[in-house]
Amino acid sequence: MGYLESFFGVIGDLTWGWSLIPFLIVLGIFHTLTSGFVQFEFFTRMFRVLLESKPEFKGGISSRAALLVSVGGRVGGGNIAGVAVAITLGGPGAVFWMWVVALIGMATSLFECSLAQIFKRTQPDGTYRGGPAGYILHGLGSSYRWLAVVYAVCLIAAFALGFNAFQGNTVAGAVQDSLGVQRIWTGIVLAVCALFIIYGGIKRIAKAADVIVPIMAVVYIGISLIIIVINIADLPGVIATIFKNALGFEEAIGGGMGAAISQGMRRGLFSNEAGLGSAPNVAATAAVKHPIGQGIVQSLSVFIDTMIICSCTAFVILLGGVYQPGAEAIDGVVLTQQSLVWHMGDWTQYVLTFSIALFAFSSIIYNYYLGENALAVMADNPVWTHVLRLFVVGLIFLGATAPGATSVFFFSDPMMGILAVVNLLAITMLFPVGLRVLNDYRAQLKAGVGQPVFDPEKFPDLDLDKTAWPQ
Repeated sequence: MGYLESFFGVIGDLTWGWSLIPFLIVLGIFHTLTSGFVQFEFFTRMFRVLLESKPEFKGGISSRAALLVSVGGRVGGGNIAGVAVAITLGGPGAVFWMWVVALIGMATSLFECSLAQIFKRTQPDGTYRGGPAGYILHGLGSSYRWLAVVYAVCLIAAFALGFNAFQGNTVAGAVQDSLGVQRIWTGIVLAVCALFIIYGGIKRIAKAADVIVPIMAVVYIGISLIIIVINIADLPGVIATIFKNALGFEEAIGGGMGAAISQGMRRGLFSNEAGLGSAPNVAATAAVKHPIGQGIVQSLSVFIDTMIICSCTAFVILLGGVYQPGAEAIDGVVLTQQSLVWHMGDWTQYVLTFSIALFAFSSIIYNYYLGENALAVMADNPVWTHVLRLFVVGLIFLGATAPGATSVFFFSDPMMGILAVVNLLAITMLFPVGLRVLNDYRAQLKAGVGQPVFDPEKFPDLDLDKTAWPQ
């Protein structure tokens, strides 16, 4: 076991430590510049999806449903604990660099999710399936199938198995600490609810997200906004501190500007997942008229994750009196919890527990679907799908009831690093395709078309599923 841990530790260092973060940042800047700042160009169009509750044609789920599923997946512990850790280790300036990463990451997310839409495939039940494995197979060609398989294996190992065990552990621990409920009861509830939802496929997962995500967003953002309003006089000073610390004009911790950049970028990328290759799996399921339309929508999920929810956590911490620059580090969740209590009283720890439970459960169903989508690349067989579902439910229960068991999944972060590198290589090679489709979208808007329609006949050189694009 020690050799395995060392092996995956090296992989983690080579991906997250050396190549992945610079690759993500450089690629995000490249996508932003070469696309003409596409995420800002279509920023107002992103919000139109919030009013759309039905698919644009018969088939997959609606664009809004796909957005909520991906938001439910992106929003998790990173928004509560991760932000607190970033501030503790990198100072207030880390928040600024989280914002920067999100803004440039919106362009990367737009392209990867648009590619998933371009190369999606119609399933026998009329729904759609796609993602990085799909655009590797159909965009780069069958000679790259091995790369799609590597991606799929890493996705199943990291998200469907490892991260779901951790999510079960997180919920059970939070409920036990604040409510005194034994882990086994939380594990049973989580397992039964997860089993019911994932056996309904992507449409039931989308319906669950349509309920869970708005509730968790309203509850957590609502309490945060109350705290911000109560301390509104101090807000300008906090924002000024964030910028000064980020740009080196004011050092809040020993690491200074370097620590702020490092922690802000690392935690921001881990939280919003832009470029990591997870969200495109869900983006491909939407029934939309043009791939770029869903790419624009998925950019909004990055904005919601970091610019709204992570910012709420940051302001709650920095407006409070618990966080002290340079003081001994406090566990991320504990720092956020203590900051809420400092502002509003002991009852807020229950609000945080409720939020953590919703955040984690929405991530569980999202993580499962990523695993199911990856499994289809290697073995598109209902029997294996049932095996995966039961195995995932078992791991959720095990993670909740036996917290020490999660140590077995030490490979999760390194595997996530590998799949992210694979995805970044793929979207770099397919960027010209994404740009062509983006220019088609722009041309239709310029011609006065209010809602551009994708015509696969315009792209005869691409391996497209024409049945996925009814006119």
